[in-house]
Amino acid sequence: MVESTSGFPPTHTAAAGNLVMEGGGGTHPGTRKEESQSGHVLPTSLEANSLKKSSWGFLVTGVVGGTLVAVYAVATPFITPALRKICLPFVPATTKQIENVVKMLRSRRGPLVDIGSGDGRIVIAAAKEGFTAVGYELNPWLVWYSRYRAWREGVQDLAKFYISDLWKVTFSQYSNVVIFGVPQMLFAVIARR
Repeated sequence: MVESTSGFPPTHTAAAGNLVMEGGGGTHPGTRKEESQSGHVLPTSLEANSLKKSSWGFLVTGVVGGTLVAVYAVATPFITPALRKICLPFVPATTKQIENVVKMLRSRRGPLVDIGSGDGRIVIAAAKEGFTAVGYELNPWLVWYSRYRAWREGVQDLAKFYISDLWKVTFSQYSNVVIFGVPQMLFAVIARR
């Protein structure tokens, strides 16, 4: 007879030739293989924890990888212009600069083009003054944002934005050309015109 160390009387059950002891004897349930009625071995709790940790690892890796891809997709159009032969970074026009452009346009007529239109502030301001205005920008995120802002301001019929490299566009059909940039770029554009 086997004595119980737990203070409860031991019970013995014979199942399929195996002696199973209940009531406090034997090994810890989390460290032994449990048998189901069909005879298949079920994983222990340690193995189940390992599978859960493995699933979390894949999830964390996927989230981190997806985040890095998203950051790369958003940041690349802002960084690559700085790596060109002539550096063309995105620098938003100030309120004062926009006021100066609008003041200069008041005595002028004809369509306007903003080369490197960025977030579209100048094109939208010119459209509000009644000009047909077009902005060319290399960064697709800024073009999409500019189109949204033009729609929100109600000037989407007068303000148009295109994703294009300024070196591959002709500006001869425009009476008013607005350009903010580095001096090297300004001289190169004037030479093309």
